[in-house]
Amino acid sequence: MLTAIISVTAAISGIVLGWVGKTKAYKAEVVQEATADASLHTDVSYIKTGILDIRVDLRDIGRRMDDFSERLTRVEESAKQAHKRLDRIEE
Repeated sequence: MLTAIISVTAAISGIVLGWVGKTKAYKAEVVQEATADASLHTDVSYIKTGILDIRVDLRDIGRRMDDFSERLTRVEESAKQAHKRLDRIEE
């Protein structure tokens, strides 16, 4: 009878220890996946912020190009009028 009790106790303790080990492994896996997901989320947020900064810089460059284009047109018109005045003086 004592042998049967020891056998049953050993079997139950084996099941309990196996269950506890499996639960710890599952929790560790969940923590590892959560860490990986958080890292991925952080990386994506960093990339998103970088893209937004690039868009702002690109808009600023576009505005500058428009301003330079407008100034170039004015300078060309001024040079054209200056050449006309020089031509009149030479005549």
